[in-house]
Amino acid sequence: MYINREISWLEFNQRVLNQARRQDLPLLERLKFLSITASNLDEFFQVRVGGLTLLRQSGKAKRDLAGLTPTEQLELIRTRAGRMVDEQYGLLKNELIPLLEEAGLNPLPLHALTEMQRSALEELFLSSIAPLLTPLAMEVEIPPTLPNLSLILGIELQREQQEDGTRFVAVTLPDSLPRRVEAAALGRGHYVMLETLVAAYIHHLFPGEQVLCCHPFRVTRNGDIAVAEEEGGDFAHEMREVLVARKFSDCVRLEIPADTPAGFVARVAGIVGAAEDAIYRVPGLLRLVDIGQMAFEPGNDQYKIETWTPSWPAGVDPELSMFENIADGDILIHNPYESYEPVVKLIEEAAADPDVVAIKQVLYRTAKNSRFIRALCRAAESGKQVTVLVELKARFDESHNLAQAEQLQRSGVQVVYGVKGFKTHAKIMLIIRRENGSLRRYCHIGTGNYNENTARIYSDLSLLTCDENLGADASQFFNSVMGLTRLMQFRRAFPSPTMMKARLLDLINAETQRALQGEKAKIRAKMNSLNDVDIMSALERAAEAGVKIRLNIRGICCWAPGTPQAQACTRIVSIVDRYLEHARILTFHNGGNPLVYIASADWMSRNLDRRVEMMIPIENPVLARRIQDILDACFKDNTQASVIEPNGTSHPVPLNGKKPFAMQRYLHNQARKQARTRARAARRMLEPHRPKKT
Repeated sequence: MYINREISWLEFNQRVLNQARRQDLPLLERLKFLSITASNLDEFFQVRVGGLTLLRQSGKAKRDLAGLTPTEQLELIRTRAGRMVDEQYGLLKNELIPLLEEAGLNPLPLHALTEMQRSALEELFLSSIAPLLTPLAMEVEIPPTLPNLSLILGIELQREQQEDGTRFVAVTLPDSLPRRVEAAALGRGHYVMLETLVAAYIHHLFPGEQVLCCHPFRVTRNGDIAVAEEEGGDFAHEMREVLVARKFSDCVRLEIPADTPAGFVARVAGIVGAAEDAIYRVPGLLRLVDIGQMAFEPGNDQYKIETWTPSWPAGVDPELSMFENIADGDILIHNPYESYEPVVKLIEEAAADPDVVAIKQVLYRTAKNSRFIRALCRAAESGKQVTVLVELKARFDESHNLAQAEQLQRSGVQVVYGVKGFKTHAKIMLIIRRENGSLRRYCHIGTGNYNENTARIYSDLSLLTCDENLGADASQFFNSVMGLTRLMQFRRAFPSPTMMKARLLDLINAETQRALQGEKAKIRAKMNSLNDVDIMSALERAAEAGVKIRLNIRGICCWAPGTPQAQACTRIVSIVDRYLEHARILTFHNGGNPLVYIASADWMSRNLDRRVEMMIPIENPVLARRIQDILDACFKDNTQASVIEPNGTSHPVPLNGKKPFAMQRYLHNQARKQARTRARAARRMLEPHRPKKT
């Protein structure tokens, strides 16, 4: 039994929205979660609704796992997304806006301002805003294409002393302008919304004409545009063409305020090419993603959650180089509870170390001002052999990755643009260092991207090792992806698309056989999404055989255990908290000798069959126990976790009289405790020897 992927995703976004509804959270934290739901919906409409719209237009009626055609899925999405939008704006209007007003953080309406304040705003508009605005006449033979996801003002104009005929003009509000406009005349901390200010004084842009009406709207365009790799040619050039095409793709959603006159809505819909079922009339501010910014700005700490500072990893001695640390034994880092700095420090030390002869790395998503990029450039400029696989198909990061690749190439880095037909999603770095007359391989293999910024808010695992077998596997991996040979003959690692899925099925089936023989059998896993049919079928058989299955799935879960026996043996939870759950962790009971893995891949068909990914075993017993402790905390959480039911809905885990337990708080406290323990041990080692008292 399967659940539709799109509805499952919307149910995940509902869990995020439920955090915004929590009255026990500080105001700005609730506002942050509300803005995240809006950002999530933006991507969902661009990618998933965009793809389904293309399928419907092509006339293809292929059914999904749940038996639904593209048209049926779009109808379900509109109904479910419509309810979500109503809930978003109901929460904003009925709870959050009144609380913002009490806190003095709400936008000021123009009618509440004094004449002096309005004059100051008009002067601000004329001097600092109007010069950046460009009116575009839309009802012309070849109308300009309006930008994706921008805030746009639609304006109906009529020439003075002419009663017949109006014209329509669009003004895009530049992203360079702040959404919340502050001015000294308003008082400290007070602001008006940009669209409110511009609409009030937009008439200055149209001398000799009367502004009949002015309303904001927003266009979401199809972002599901593929690269025609099979045609060959310059892959980077192909990706640039995709980025251009995305700007001009079809409209899949038109957002416009609910109080906008019907005639105006129809006029805008005709101009942007929005079908009737793509129109969303929203009862409030557009682009809710902007309103959560206050949670990240300085000040108003009384309305925010307490700040958690990452602890220095207990397994890393800050007095030693990273090479010395790794040579002492494998290191596991769990960010953001532990600092990601040692991973950055490793690449920066490698760039400066004269004994390092080569660096190889996969880059999927990097920070805008990436320290990894700078270190790789320095390494190449100093004469080291540096090879980097830059994945250009990292959705919505394509333009950024193109720019990063060009910067690397200018410094002499050898850049490879991924594997033809596959997206490279593995998180792996290999550093080759000359030591004692021979070469030694140092590796980083993780679950998250090489992005020091998102490492502060994404929960991920990193393994730092100089294990010979994993080092040989890392070399084999890079030789395969750079030389376009099959990912085979690995000692410890299991890459996809060649080996990972088969290994997972073997592990699941082994637990199934133990259960059928009356032995204890258990599977526990943590991931972002689950939708692979082969994996889900194997899990169904395992649960029916009596395998105890515990899954922590943050987002999409398409598996619905279909029998009472399977349902009794399965528990699926999702955790939404301050950090984004991103790590992929897998454990199998294995007759009492647990097998523990970390991976870059979710249990999705795209990851297992159509992406280059990496899964590795964690064989160090201390590190394996740490990972199992993370899973213990996942399934103990009863404050931030929700249970995913077989029908696809979810609800918060009930306390049932138990003491409240939050996984992320527990892991934060554990990291602090381990850091303090190491610090005390280090201080004791530094204390001078003192003679015993007589």
